[in-house]
Amino acid sequence: MKNQILILGGGLTGLSAGYVLSKSGFDIAVFESESAVGGLSKTIEKNGFRFDLGGHRFFTTDEKTDRFVRELMSGELLSVSRSSKIYLRNKFFDYPLNPANAIFGLGIPVTARIITDYSYEKLKGLFKAKENISLEDWVVSNFGRTMFDIYFKEYSEKVWGIDCRRISAEWVAQRIKGLSLSKAVKNAFFKFSGKDLPTLADRFVYPQLGIGRISERLKEEIEQKNKVFTDTAVEQINHYNNMIESIVVRDHAGLREVCSKELISSMPLTKMVGMMNPAPPARIMEAASKLKFRDLVVMAIMVNRKRVTDQTWIYIPEKKIPFGRIHEPTNWSGKMAPEGKTIIVMEFFSFKGDNIWNQTDEKLTDITIEHLETLGFIRKDEVIDSVVIRAAKAYPLFEVGYKEKCDEIYDYLKRFGNLHIAGRSGMFRYYNMDHAIESGISTAEKIINKGEYVIKQQDDFTEPVLAGN
Repeated sequence: MKNQILILGGGLTGLSAGYVLSKSGFDIAVFESESAVGGLSKTIEKNGFRFDLGGHRFFTTDEKTDRFVRELMSGELLSVSRSSKIYLRNKFFDYPLNPANAIFGLGIPVTARIITDYSYEKLKGLFKAKENISLEDWVVSNFGRTMFDIYFKEYSEKVWGIDCRRISAEWVAQRIKGLSLSKAVKNAFFKFSGKDLPTLADRFVYPQLGIGRISERLKEEIEQKNKVFTDTAVEQINHYNNMIESIVVRDHAGLREVCSKELISSMPLTKMVGMMNPAPPARIMEAASKLKFRDLVVMAIMVNRKRVTDQTWIYIPEKKIPFGRIHEPTNWSGKMAPEGKTIIVMEFFSFKGDNIWNQTDEKLTDITIEHLETLGFIRKDEVIDSVVIRAAKAYPLFEVGYKEKCDEIYDYLKRFGNLHIAGRSGMFRYYNMDHAIESGISTAEKIINKGEYVIKQQDDFTEPVLAGN
């Protein structure tokens, strides 16, 4: 194939980069190993029912990214009101925090302990700044020990599969940046921060036919001039003299080599490093081997009822219930199920090869229905159908010390003048949808702005595309 800009991974990052480059007149090719684009941000369809791999909302405070998505998805976006609950101790609690709900739900003695612990931590901080290394350190400093023990500890360990003392504080600080107990309480009374803190945002936008439509639209636009190859696995990345020269891919026709001007990789960082030929130094391979991912099993249950809940999400921290989060896509868009029916989606956080991952679809369905009946959501005789999807390497696992390993790998990869790593998996970072899209756009702009690629751009392809998850 001809020498062009190659993009590894057909998720939001890779497709956003490909879209911007295509609109700017570049020859590109996107390679995706799965049969459909979108990665974790795809929508599955079966017999008129549609669901995402987890509930993926689009919310951003960045005007450029917001404009980019709204122009791309013209006419397809809905504005959705967020209403979320935490199911804890056989009761439902509002999320974000509602003080009255918390006081009467947890009881005044427990609420008093929450406030006392939080005040104690803030007072301690006035005299000695505490170094937050783990998630436990950060949450206790910002919410107090009681709040950590009641909610954060069990849910975080359920999501990540490791002790909270092993989860990096850098992750949680970025994930709920700027949030503390005092801000959560203040937001509950005065709604001061919904438009500034994604964690507290009370509205978001969502495509009528599921979040996967964003990836599908990007693919449609790219393929007006270029090609997105699905069912095509990258097997090797060849380099010489600090430049990427070509990649080797495998599809239904076998192996072939593709030459590269520039290479953008949004595939998992660890996988990409392992494909390099010649192989990186042993210390880089060792650093990559210590970076882990959390896998995800998604169970969708189709129900013969108009609605089961009125919630955007329901969080389930207690480990006695195997799934960690529930959402009902029809509460986001009525077009996610046939008229008069609905679909509910459960997320099981897992490691590939563990009991959840290896469970048969039939057994996992039975377990899920049993728990949903116990929780009072559905009756077994209402179930029409079910689907189980296993998503490997869904989330980077941010163990204490991960940043130093990433920095070592980044420093090595910087030597390659035409290699660009981007996106959640590609950078091994916690990115929401808007960050993933921003990463793709900024990577494309970096290539466009390189001196050797200065080309005359049509007026239609400059400001709207580059200015405008």
